[in-house]
Order: sequence, then structure tokens, then C-alpha cells
Amino acid sequence: MVGFARKFYRYAMVSGLAVLSTGVIATSPAKAQVTAFKQAVAEAASRDDALSAFYRENGFQPVWTVDSPIGVERRSALLRALRDADQHGLPVKRYNFDALYAQLGDADTPRELGLAEVAMSDAFLTYAKDVQSGMFKPSSLDDDIKRKAPVRDRRENLETFLDSDPSAFIKTLPPTTSQYVGLMKEKKRLEHVIDLGGWGPTVQAKKLKPGDSGKAVVALRNRLITLGYLERSAANTFDTEMQKAVQAFQLANGLEADGVAGAGTIAEINRPPQERLKSIMVAMERERWLNKERGERHVLVNLTDFTARIIDHDAVTFETRSVVGKNQSDRRSPEFSDVMEHMVINPTWNVPRSIATKEYLPMLKRNPNAVSYLKLVNSRGQVVNRGNVNFSQFTARNFPFDIKQAPGSRNALGLVKFMFPNKYNIYLHDTPAKNLFSREVRAYSHGCIRLHQPFDFAYALLARQVDNPKEYFQTRLKTGRETTVDLIQDIPVHIIYRTAFSDAKGHMNYRRDIYGRDAKIWKAMANEGVALDAVQG
Repeated sequence: MVGFARKFYRYAMVSGLAVLSTGVIATSPAKAQVTAFKQAVAEAASRDDALSAFYRENGFQPVWTVDSPIGVERRSALLRALRDADQHGLPVKRYNFDALYAQLGDADTPRELGLAEVAMSDAFLTYAKDVQSGMFKPSSLDDDIKRKAPVRDRRENLETFLDSDPSAFIKTLPPTTSQYVGLMKEKKRLEHVIDLGGWGPTVQAKKLKPGDSGKAVVALRNRLITLGYLERSAANTFDTEMQKAVQAFQLANGLEADGVAGAGTIAEINRPPQERLKSIMVAMERERWLNKERGERHVLVNLTDFTARIIDHDAVTFETRSVVGKNQSDRRSPEFSDVMEHMVINPTWNVPRSIATKEYLPMLKRNPNAVSYLKLVNSRGQVVNRGNVNFSQFTARNFPFDIKQAPGSRNALGLVKFMFPNKYNIYLHDTPAKNLFSREVRAYSHGCIRLHQPFDFAYALLARQVDNPKEYFQTRLKTGRETTVDLIQDIPVHIIYRTAFSDAKGHMNYRRDIYGRDAKIWKAMANEGVALDAVQG
């Protein structure tokens, strides 16, 4: 490193950003000044194990403050990324952009330059982690978000950056999925809508249907036009074109597509763009939590959308409705990823202990013959005669029996279940309660995911390993015996929660925050400095 007899600054304009470029005039060796720089780096980096190890290994040499073209490129790439962090729904103030820029400009001594050097590395690592894997540890925001974000090694991130083109590397940090790209595009569009004043007057009506007319219909028409569901029109009657537009809106918002603007539909139409923008930015954070390879073929369950899909090469090849956990503290379906290994045809239902003790034990205390279709099994695997049991002596703690339901059409799991063994005891399965699939909001289960078309789902999974999947499945089903069928290729399963997502055509869809989890995430983001403009209609 050259001496610090005299130091000066020059500014290079890079993409509109005046990027600080340090320059050093070396008049003579200045060992003391070099030592002061290194000591400052060592001192500042000592608070971070990754940074400390990195700078020890490189001999405390400058990375950001080096006076060379690559130094300018690195500084400009990072400062530009920090300045534009809000494009990713990240708060610029989190990275102390203004303070960091000022610190570089005010560094007049080797020590100050060393402190600025480490500050740059720290800002880079914080930003890289946030834009790659999210700002938060998911489980810290809600106990049912079991997902582990794919946090990269900090030191490795910095070392890889140094071996790469600075700007190109920073562009690789955020997710590159079509979902993330779509969310960024929608974020920009919504911000433009907000700048222009929003979507106009809200619809003041409880219900509007084909044939209606009046001010409320005109407001609905205008809202649908602004939202992009209806071509410009002067019609003041709820006509066929408006009905089609309402249906398109309903489909994009998870509503029953009956073409009638009832209370639920009007409530969604009246949501301001700021509310949608919150959903978009929360979805971006969630997408960062899943910033990893998801599998060439994988199963995707979106809890808010009440659907389960098979995805092959990023395309939906099978889709079915689902029922998810009821919105109660002990029933909400958790979010996590695992790997499906097998399916069980004609499954036995091994009643989870929580259900056995909370729901069935009180019933058995009142009437020992209650739920007679269930069997009590002792620790030796023997079926117990209920008539010989005094259920009043048992509590949730000392209840000594397992409860099972034999295979059959009345089985709570239906006729097939799909297993991805996990500690949460969550899986996909059939159900005899088919009527629930016709409902708009389908949150009724104890936490597992019920499928509307489980047989077709099984055929789609088996198609890659047997010639005639339907015949193969039905042959085993007709035996009535419990049969385990291993999947030749394990399939990743991702249970997610997205209130904003794009469909196959790239159109943005919105869903309701059924468990209130997005509200918690948004609150945490707002506390970190993510902000919206003043709310407008």
C-alpha cells in the first residue's frame, strides 16, 4: 500500500451517482500510515467474525478504498445498490447510505480511511444478505412460519464478489424467479398509480348485479377500467361486458366468479393501491426466504390461494383445490419445505395425540361408545375394549391409548395420503368431506392439506414411474388394504403463503391474509423503515 503523505479525492459520475474515488500521492514510504490503516481495519472488523477472518487472510489490504479502477467500480456498484434498495422493498436507511457516503468523503487520515473500508464491507454484507435471503428470520415473525431462509456464508459472499464483475455480481443477489420479477414490476406500477392519485372514488354499494344502473354502477365501471379489467366505456348500466370484467376481477382475487359484485367483491375492489403495495413488498420478502433451487419438479401449496400445484420446469402441469388449516392457534397450516417420498393408498388414520386428547377424550368421558368407528390401541398394539375402560381417570397428560381409524371411505384421510415426513405431522390427503371444496374460503382442517382431486394428483405423480398410473393406482385401491407406494424420484414440497403472486400469463393475483401473517411481516418491515406514501383511494 502506498504512503499517505498527501491524499485527495476526485469524483466519477457513474450512472448519475457521484462516486467517491480516493487518490493517493506517494512521495515516500509511510510505514506508520500503512500500519494505522491496517490497525483501523483490524479494530473495526473485530466486531464481526466473518469480516475479521476475511481481512486477516488478505493482510488487511483495502478492497473498497483501493485507488484503482476496480476500487471505483466496487464503490460505485455498492453505493448504487444501496441507494436503490427501495426497488426491492428494502429501506435505504437500513444501510446508512448517506452516512456511509459522507464517511468516505470525510476520510482525511489513514485511520479514517480504514474505518470507512470496513464500513463499506459491513454495508455490503448486510445488503447482500437482505436482498438474497430477506431481512428477517422467518420464525421470529410468526411461530407457524417454519421456513429457514437460505442465508449464504458472509465471508464467501464477499470473496465471490471480489472475484466477479461488481455490478454483475450484485445483480445476481436477489431472486431471479419469474415471481420476483413480476412482483418488482407490479411494485413499480402501483407506485406510479399512487403518484397519480390512486384508483379513483370507491364503490358505495352493498351489492351490484347485472341490470343495475346509477352512480354506484358508474363508480364500479370506472374502478374496473382503472384496474385494467374493462375497456373504456360510457355505459352506466351493469351490462354483459361489466359482468365479464367483474368475473375476471373475482378470479384474480380468489373470489367466487359469479359476475355479481357482492359485499366481498366490492370490498376487494375498494382496496387502495397502498394495501396492494404492502402485499407486493411482503411477497418480495417471502420470495427471498425461498431463494434457492426448488426442484425441476415440485409441489407448491399456496395456503392463501387454497390450491396445490405440480410444477414442472416452472410450468403448472396439475392444479387442484385444497382445504387448509382452520384459523385457530393450534390448527393453522405451517409454512415449510420438505421432500415427498411416498404415498399411502387406503391409509389408516393414526389420530394425532393433540386431537385424541383435546377432542376425543372429552367425548369418551361423556360416552365410552362415542366415535365407535375409531379403535383404541394400547402400548402393546392391542385393540382395547372400551367397556373395560374408565375414561374419567384420564387427562391429556396420562391418556395411555393411541386412537386409530381403519382404512375405508369414511376414513378422515380419505383413500390416499401423500407423505413428506416432517416433525409438524403435515401431509396432503384425500377427505370424505367433499362439500368444503365448493367454498370460497377453505380453511377448515386441523393443519394438513386436503386435496379436491387426490386420485388425479396421484396419477400425475405416478406417471413418471409406471406406464398406466391410473390402473396401477386403482388396482391397489381395490384391495382395501393399506399399501405404501414409494416415489422413485423424491419430490420437493413447498408450502407457501402468498397474498400476491402472478399467474401463468403474468397477471398479478391477490388473496386475503387469512392468518394475519402478512400483517405481522409488514409491521416488521415498517419498523425497519419501509414506508408507503400517504394513503389515497
